[in-house]
Amino acid sequence: MDKPEFRHLFHPKLECPVFVEGLPGFGNVGKIAARLLIQYTKAKRFAELYSPSFPDYVIVNKNGICRSPRYEFYASSTNKNQFVILTGDTQPSLEDVKAHYQICDKILELAEKYGCKFIVTMGGVPTPHPKGEVYVAATSDKLAAENMDKGAQLYGRGRIMGATGLLLGLAKERGLEGLCLLGATTGFKADRGAALSVFKFLMKTLGAEVKAGF
Repeated sequence: MDKPEFRHLFHPKLECPVFVEGLPGFGNVGKIAARLLIQYTKAKRFAELYSPSFPDYVIVNKNGICRSPRYEFYASSTNKNQFVILTGDTQPSLEDVKAHYQICDKILELAEKYGCKFIVTMGGVPTPHPKGEVYVAATSDKLAAENMDKGAQLYGRGRIMGATGLLLGLAKERGLEGLCLLGATTGFKADRGAALSVFKFLMKTLGAEVKAGF
């Protein structure tokens, strides 16, 4: 393998789904939030992405069976929305800038193939004393303002690293609209509380609030 490659398990039938990304990062907030969305919507994995830019290790399950690190794509439908959800095991090294651009381009090609016109990326933002805050960055002033009205705080700190930021920027260049939702976290350990805040805000902004007991 000398470039990123997709492996399709099946081809879901979707109509203008929302594309949602949640990969490992600060506090694993994005990845956990994506897993919550997968669980909540009963999403099914339909594709995988493998890349020579992923780290040189294998994932071993509880039965001792190994596999290569990968990105996973899930599809689901609810009464309010349809989704294409991206999560995965890892990201390329931050120093491998070319790999990040190459992989994000491939991801957006798949998103557009399935009719996605709106994307949401999710992650964590390091905060000394997090209190459940959700920060927003967007592809337009209007989207940022709408989500601030719903309770998010504006993220105006300069940079969002990795796929969580790059996907949003490249999507804007393709004429897509989107948001980045960042949960406040210390980043020292997996932060389910911050991820739950991001997940609940995601559903709220899409018009499908989640009950408190979830």
